[in-house]
Amino acid sequence: MEKSVVNLEDHHIIIGTAGHVDHGKTQLVKALTGVDTDRLKEEKERGISIELGFAPFVLPRGLQAGFVDVPGHERFIKQMVAGVSGMDLVMLIIAADEGIMPQTREHLDIIELLQVPRGMVVLTKADLVDEEWLELMVDEVKEFLSGTSLSQVPIIAVSSTTGIGLPELKQCIVEKVSHLPRRPFAGAVRLPIDRVFTVSGFGTVVTGTLASGVISAGDVLSIMPSERTVRVRGLQVHGKKVDAAQAGQRVAVNVTGVEVSQVERGDVLAKPGLLTPSYRISVRLKALPGRDKPLKDRERIRFHSGTRETLGRISLLDREELAPGEEAYAQIILEDPIVTVKGDRFVLRTYSPALTVGGGQIIEPVAAKLKKNRQDIVYALATKETGSPIERLTHHLTQTGNPLSMSEAAKVLDVTKAEIESIVTEIRSSETPFDIFVFQGDGEPYFLAVTRLEGLVKSIERELGAFHQKYPLRPGLPKEDLKGRLTPQWDQKAYGALLATLHQKGRISLHENLLARSGYVPVPEGEVARRLNALEQQFASTGLQPPTLSEVTKEWVEAEQRTLSELEEYLNYLTESGRLQKIADGLLFHRQALQNFIDTVEKGLTSYGELTVADVRNLTGSSRKYIVPLLEWSDRERVTRRVGDKRVAFSKNMNFRKEAGH
Repeated sequence: MEKSVVNLEDHHIIIGTAGHVDHGKTQLVKALTGVDTDRLKEEKERGISIELGFAPFVLPRGLQAGFVDVPGHERFIKQMVAGVSGMDLVMLIIAADEGIMPQTREHLDIIELLQVPRGMVVLTKADLVDEEWLELMVDEVKEFLSGTSLSQVPIIAVSSTTGIGLPELKQCIVEKVSHLPRRPFAGAVRLPIDRVFTVSGFGTVVTGTLASGVISAGDVLSIMPSERTVRVRGLQVHGKKVDAAQAGQRVAVNVTGVEVSQVERGDVLAKPGLLTPSYRISVRLKALPGRDKPLKDRERIRFHSGTRETLGRISLLDREELAPGEEAYAQIILEDPIVTVKGDRFVLRTYSPALTVGGGQIIEPVAAKLKKNRQDIVYALATKETGSPIERLTHHLTQTGNPLSMSEAAKVLDVTKAEIESIVTEIRSSETPFDIFVFQGDGEPYFLAVTRLEGLVKSIERELGAFHQKYPLRPGLPKEDLKGRLTPQWDQKAYGALLATLHQKGRISLHENLLARSGYVPVPEGEVARRLNALEQQFASTGLQPPTLSEVTKEWVEAEQRTLSELEEYLNYLTESGRLQKIADGLLFHRQALQNFIDTVEKGLTSYGELTVADVRNLTGSSRKYIVPLLEWSDRERVTRRVGDKRVAFSKNMNFRKEAGH
């Protein structure tokens, strides 16, 4: 089989049919492409399309098109919706000998709801009617289309049997599609699946119209919403093997890592992490005009988006019912999870009998339950729907109070990396202040609402002020303690990045793991300084026979009338400042006493070469109770080294350390 590489400069278009059953859709596609899209035995036996049909269609000027032929029978509307969802250009097919029929109307409603970018009307079977009848039919169609998106489109009469009008139709197609915007093949991969089957020797194959991105052989992707990981084994575009396929193409993807029974129409093949399954979405909903009944709150419906159909219920946010022709914000609560992106279109049909009753646009693909009859919530959805990326980002940050990394913001806003980078640049370079604060993280910037930042800085300063007042001798508050109180739900990286930024801007002091008010240094004054000096003097005056902690505690509590926790604060300060040193559990010495001990041991070793515990006791005048832990400390400090029951100099050069504790 011929193998090729897709030219990413080519423009790829999906053209589709719509219209009543037996109005000649499939015959027209065959006349244009040479391909019979009715592939099923039942379709050929019954003479009607049941499933979606596909055919390649090469146009001039480098335009690559694919035809999607949809079923016209009312029983197969879900297949029709799946087909229309990926179309760039729709041809509404009306048989000249029959005119407008029920499915013509319903298909037009669906075209309107899904907002297919371009359209035209084709009057088929023109060879079966005379010129006068054809003119009457054109007038009837124009009246039928009045007030719709197809009101100004060309109406072309053709015959698939005789070829009448086909050249004019092809020329009209070229003119229509040549002005269509290219699909975003630079974006992330998203392929709504409309067929799943297995090929002997190859395994599972999924097909669909690639909505965005480029799929390449070897890519690792996810089947959503099941979140199964698959690898792309091979690709075909219109029967030809390719190494890559781009947005706008009909593509068949051979995948490994999943059984055919684990995938179904309506699933989406996507870049891992791109989509999040959801049972609730927020939407702008329009009830179709012309119905005799309104859409009601909590009404059960059939929800169609992309190639997916699932059941759900309508939750109207500011009313109890939606009259025909009206629009409102709503939520759809689904019975099965779906994956969508902001801006996707959808169609609603009644549960039974299945009739198209409305549709609209998805605003929040993953939504929390919203309270009813709240104008602020309705306003928030309006901002999310129509606001600029910066407005939508501002609203999201204000509502959540949490920071977003640049990559997280791109996902929330459904914009590209380049677009979110331009937002960063605009905020940083603008002379007009925004309501968004940008701070640098490890590898990428973060966003935070200015109102949240201001409130948070005040809270941090208040917490640190209270901490310094309560613990005047401590250098700072452990930053994790503050996080637990002020930002427990924040990502650790975002929290650390904000503290670093506040430190750089002089709002706080950050040293290793400790936070303090800007410029804060614990300097004992007044009564605090007096108590510290008195406590230090207790140890300094006793030399190498210091008081035990129980003795110090008794003196502190009885004489100073202070609490045990305050004593711990004072002792910690004296220890951290180097004025006292802990050499064993419950045993503290003044630094000068330790230096005197080192000097005495050094002289003794110089004179005798080695010393026993008794020797050191005699030299220092202390007791064994203190000498043993002191010698163990001097071993750790590499002043001495134990050999048997004696001590020798750690170094032959007697290079003792003159600073205790260093």
